[in-house]
Amino acid sequence: FFFFQMRSIYITDKVVSFAFFALSCLFLRGFTTAALPTEMGPIKNVVVAIAMEAEAMPFVEYLGLKLEENFFPSQAPFQAYSGNHNKCQITVVTNGKDTVYGAGVDNVGTVPASTATFMTLSKIGKDVDLVINAGTCGGFKAKGAEIGDVFLTTASANHDRRIAIPGFVEYGVGLIQSTNTENLAASINAKHGICTTSNSLDHNEDDDKLMLSNDASVKDMEAAAIAWSCKLFDIPHFGVKVVTDIVDGDRPSHEEFLENLGSAAKSLQAALPKIIDEVCGKGHEEL
Repeated sequence: FFFFQMRSIYITDKVVSFAFFALSCLFLRGFTTAALPTEMGPIKNVVVAIAMEAEAMPFVEYLGLKLEENFFPSQAPFQAYSGNHNKCQITVVTNGKDTVYGAGVDNVGTVPASTATFMTLSKIGKDVDLVINAGTCGGFKAKGAEIGDVFLTTASANHDRRIAIPGFVEYGVGLIQSTNTENLAASINAKHGICTTSNSLDHNEDDDKLMLSNDASVKDMEAAAIAWSCKLFDIPHFGVKVVTDIVDGDRPSHEEFLENLGSAAKSLQAALPKIIDEVCGKGHEEL
């Protein structure tokens, strides 16, 4: 009797173990499938993150997007505009105007950019298929950049987070790959390159060394921060950057930036609708 009782317990234990294993496999399979919806299906929901109002509003008006009054908490300065275009849900998010320092200017830089993107994806991230960071940038003539050129990012990194401690060097650079856009770049006649980010419009010798190390084609003040937030949600992303000034040129960055901002904004507005039309309804592998 004892032998048969023990054999029964042993068989029951094996059945329970097998059942637990099978359920675990089903759970993990379901979890893996749920974690990759944005990479598998067609692109139907796009967030466009744009720092400056002057860069965003012509695009918002062109698509007829409407202001979402309660999208962000009242404390946040950010703005969201949404609507449908080409069977695609489009949400444009801007960093809004400064209310903290009393300057009233656009909230440029990494802090508002990463915060606005994170809050947006916290709210609607489960539905978002793609994030596009659109804006102006400085370009490197050594990489073939000219005023007015449109670049699609292949990756983003930082050049002002200098942390000379083992392990923190790589963290400081923060290299994040963009989603592949080879076909898209060819279709809109855009260039490709790495975007390097800092919180300054100008640059010093230390910046120059790190930008060279980053193999940068363009530089801006938001791309790496937006990529960081997208990475937290595992949402594909890339940047669309129009060159306003030449980083390795002879003129001060701020002079060229102000001089060419208007024409660069026009180039951006010409490129963005084409990009939206190209990406909507396609799979990521088609980009």
